[in-house]
Amino acid sequence: MRYHFLSLVQIFLLTVTTPVWAAEQIVLNYKVFRESLSVEEISRFAQTGELSSSLKINFALARQNPKAVRQYLTQPVKVNPVFLDRVLNTPLGNVILDQISQVIHTPSQKADRQALRAALVLSARQDSQITLIEIFKNYPTSEVEVDGDRLESAYRQLRRLQTNIENLMGV
Repeated sequence: MRYHFLSLVQIFLLTVTTPVWAAEQIVLNYKVFRESLSVEEISRFAQTGELSSSLKINFALARQNPKAVRQYLTQPVKVNPVFLDRVLNTPLGNVILDQISQVIHTPSQKADRQALRAALVLSARQDSQITLIEIFKNYPTSEVEVDGDRLESAYRQLRRLQTNIENLMGV
């Protein structure tokens, strides 16, 4: 009987490139209501701009401009994945993670920092950039809660993170 053992490097690569858990549902919170939507539905909107009937209703009730929301979801923030990982594991990184996790967080609001760090690093490793829609897709829980009223704020935090990393790298 032959056994095939994976090396530690192979195991590591499997675990960092393929999320065991990835968000399937986004609970979109606005001041007066909350709605659970599939990540697939939000992704389709981000990619094509086409609004499902539930998204049309949600944006109308929340008085959100779909074009602006789509821009925040898809506008890339370029980051070096290695430096991103290093920065996110510092006190400054924890502050940034805590600020973004006020907008994007786990349903229980526990381990938000760790979940968000994992989603950010995984997103950056794919193509050296991060978008909000990638964060949702790579979030390591089956459900992610998003404060829809503050989506722009989360995007601005990502831009600040990019600037901080560039400053540390001397770019």
